[in-house]
Amino acid sequence: MANRSLFQSLRGALLPRTDTTNDAGAPAYDLGPQAALAQLAATGCLSNTYYATAETQLDRVLELAGQVEVDFLAQTALYARQRGFMKDMPALLCAVLATRDLGRLSEVFPQVIDNGRMLRNFVQILRSGVTGRKSLGSAPKRLILQWLERADVRKLIHASVGNAPSLADIVKMVHPRPADPVREAFYAWLIGKPWNPEALPESLRAFETWKQTRTGDVPDVPFQMLTALDLGTAEWSAIAERASWQTTRMNLNTFARHGVYQDAARVRQIAARLADPDLIAKARVFPYQLMTTYLNCDSKVPAEIREALQDAMETAISSVPDLAGNIVVCPDVSGSMQSPVTGRQPGASSAVRCIDVAALITAALLRKNQGGRVLPFEVKVVDVRLNPRDSVMTNAASLASIGGGGTNCSAPLAQLNAEKARPDLVIFVSDNESWADPKANRGTAMLKEWEIIKQRNPKARLVCIDLTPNTTTQALNRKDILNIGGFSDTVFDLLASFASGADGSDHWIREIQLQPLRPRSSGWGFLPQSVQGAPCSV
Repeated sequence: MANRSLFQSLRGALLPRTDTTNDAGAPAYDLGPQAALAQLAATGCLSNTYYATAETQLDRVLELAGQVEVDFLAQTALYARQRGFMKDMPALLCAVLATRDLGRLSEVFPQVIDNGRMLRNFVQILRSGVTGRKSLGSAPKRLILQWLERADVRKLIHASVGNAPSLADIVKMVHPRPADPVREAFYAWLIGKPWNPEALPESLRAFETWKQTRTGDVPDVPFQMLTALDLGTAEWSAIAERASWQTTRMNLNTFARHGVYQDAARVRQIAARLADPDLIAKARVFPYQLMTTYLNCDSKVPAEIREALQDAMETAISSVPDLAGNIVVCPDVSGSMQSPVTGRQPGASSAVRCIDVAALITAALLRKNQGGRVLPFEVKVVDVRLNPRDSVMTNAASLASIGGGGTNCSAPLAQLNAEKARPDLVIFVSDNESWADPKANRGTAMLKEWEIIKQRNPKARLVCIDLTPNTTTQALNRKDILNIGGFSDTVFDLLASFASGADGSDHWIREIQLQPLRPRSSGWGFLPQSVQGAPCSV
């Protein structure tokens, strides 16, 4: 008789052979340059993760960025910034474009480098030399001059907050030509040269006066410029009344410490701001940021504001799709999911873990699809009972309280097979670093178990949402399998499209390729004469 372990089934023989190993050292499939770059751009923050260092991520991005076409590189930068709301990776991809195609860089630069933080990131990365050049060069310098020229005074003032490099450092590098006395005074103030008080922007003039006298209204400048000073309840209350949505969310406990909530009308104002759908959309908030804020609220934060955060969560997850059929969601609760979702940075690590994000995505899907089933897993499936009628915050907290063990992505599928279940859509939320699976001959155990499910339900579909910067998968992209990465609501948009019948083979790549670029025949490679700057006169 032929070797049974070698020829155990035709189905096993048809599994594609694994072609690489993941960061945990287990068999896996390579995503390919385009999908891998998309995954890194949508999840990577150039910080140490559970399995990979920041240096490893950087090396991978640079290698992949050199393998893909320039247009896809530019589109990935656009997608990562505008739809993934990432910061470091889009700036890095723009820095790579500066060495590959200055025309495409000039086109996407204003859309990707859209605020002062992004401008500082771009300059820092470019001058580090990691992309092959240490000086700005004439074309990137002109783009920076154009950015400074187009920014209004308020945007410039906000951009002045931050270091390494600061906006003052950048101005000294590129020497912008002031278009009017106001700009001239601003640049002089920024870089520490004598400035004309009469020409200085009104808010800065008020700020300089207020620093000396501490009388009158608190000036309307970025709150970071004020918090370095010794402020009392009145000053903090003025900051709270004018704060942006994100500034409000990030300082709820600070406001409590400084007596801001003593005024009931102010509490109502802050609560209304937090729950405002338009402001939530404009802030581009991640749902997990709301959950973290809610869970970390000090007991002195009023209940009205806590309730506003729950309302904001309902708005933030409004794009969660209502899916048809038998839905199963499988959040990874293994030990590696305890890692910060944006990686570890000395003194700057996020308190939000991968398991928190996986729990939130799962709870949001369950809330919208109350007939769905949840199968948390590590080495085995963990028995957890959730009430779909509970709030997203409550169910997410319950799931996030689990944790530990190895990663076995095949476990939920094996349980479904043991039950002879017929799911229509299975959604994994994981770091995708499966290593504790049983052996599966040629392919991965996860794909083997999925093929068995497909025998019972040929229409079944599988989605693998990866929360970490990986270049491998346990289940190859194909018509019935979609691999996507990230933690913005774009993930829900892609999920809805795939669940409604889109081909998973290259669905995510096609979405990225929808990012608009001008035809190459349109002469987009030329920079406007208005940015051929002359030296700054200050």
